[in-house]
Amino acid sequence: MIEVKNISYTYMQGTPFEKTALREINFNVKEGDFLAVAGHTGSGKSTLIQIVAGLIDLKIGAVEIDGEDIKSKTARRKIGIVFQYPEYQLFEETVEKDIAFGPKNFGLSEAEIAARVDEAMKLVGLDADIKNSSPFELSGGQKRRVAIAGILALKPKYLILDEPTAGLDPKAKKNLLAEIKKLHRAGVTIIFVSHAMEDIATLANRVIVLAQGEILFEGTPRKLFSQTEILNRAGLMPPPVTQLMLELRRAGLNVSTEILTLDEAERELSRLL
Repeated sequence: MIEVKNISYTYMQGTPFEKTALREINFNVKEGDFLAVAGHTGSGKSTLIQIVAGLIDLKIGAVEIDGEDIKSKTARRKIGIVFQYPEYQLFEETVEKDIAFGPKNFGLSEAEIAARVDEAMKLVGLDADIKNSSPFELSGGQKRRVAIAGILALKPKYLILDEPTAGLDPKAKKNLLAEIKKLHRAGVTIIFVSHAMEDIATLANRVIVLAQGEILFEGTPRKLFSQTEILNRAGLMPPPVTQLMLELRRAGLNVSTEILTLDEAERELSRLL
């Protein structure tokens, strides 16, 4: 379990440019969770995930991974983080070498590295026949999956994804989200940072909403998207299908506003008819 305990963080403290990014943040991520972190630009999302991954030193509060402080090497190795546009960090001449880079730095045997590359490629839905291809010749969606595979080859117990579908075309986005679902079903605990409320609605079992460095909401997506006041304060919009149900409710129809998918909306409207 990841435990975030009363963390606060201020950039450039003691200077005229001092800015508080996070204030008294507390939450847990249990094994098997798919936790979404939502919030407008400047809400503190990026700072939060970097702290959880051990990339920013804390002065106030603590982060523990399975009971160990994030400052320990053992704890940090349990967390993998994929930043926005990770394909820009690809640099090796082949897909195989790029995915193998991390495990090689762990000093693993060639056989273990090869096994990890194969497993990571399968997890993200990459065909084995592109192993010897240049990653720079692949499509945008494939590059993104190669970058994620490079993190998965390190076998993290917890995976942080920062806006993983940003910039992808609709088909590539759909394919990547399907692979992320498979990762979660395979047992990877995921923290998913996104502006796309429809993705959060269909993927996450819990969501945290940040605004101005504070947690405004923690609970299920279904509860969140029925609370327009919270969404307005955070500068967020519910998924389109939920917006439709809210409009119908305002028009006088007795419909549920805790609707996340088109199938649910169809069933709810059929009930009325």
